[in-house]
Amino acid sequence: MADSDESKRKLFIFSLDTDSGQVVKFESADTGGRHELSEEEKAKLAKEGGDGALEELLEEAFEAGIACVMGDDSAENGGAIKSQEDADLRRLLLDPLIEHSGAARLMRREVLSRAILRSLIQQSLNSKPGSGAGGALQTGRSGSRRTT
Repeated sequence: MADSDESKRKLFIFSLDTDSGQVVKFESADTGGRHELSEEEKAKLAKEGGDGALEELLEEAFEAGIACVMGDDSAENGGAIKSQEDADLRRLLLDPLIEHSGAARLMRREVLSRAILRSLIQQSLNSKPGSGAGGALQTGRSGSRRTT
């Protein structure tokens, strides 16, 4: 990476409780040092994040599983929701289904937090030293491998 690109790169430091997987501190790091992010900075980053929270991705995966079983090819639009009304309807329909399935346990915050921690550790093990990039990410499924 060129020096000019390096100076524009945003680096973040998460301090995690290894027992619970909870984030205890969230900091930004730059050439001036480290500082803990304010609530406003966190909110701004959350909006810039893109695809949404992990819970939303799990809901989309659950919905895709239902569509797959039912043979519905229209679910291949990537889970794009066109309006707030569609999002509300989707949540109204999915929430009871998820609550009464094995997915309910997976949606609990403590389960998600531990999974995130394990994923970060695995990604750090698979990343190339000094590359600054994610390197190769090994998924939990045998034979599945995605390069980032």
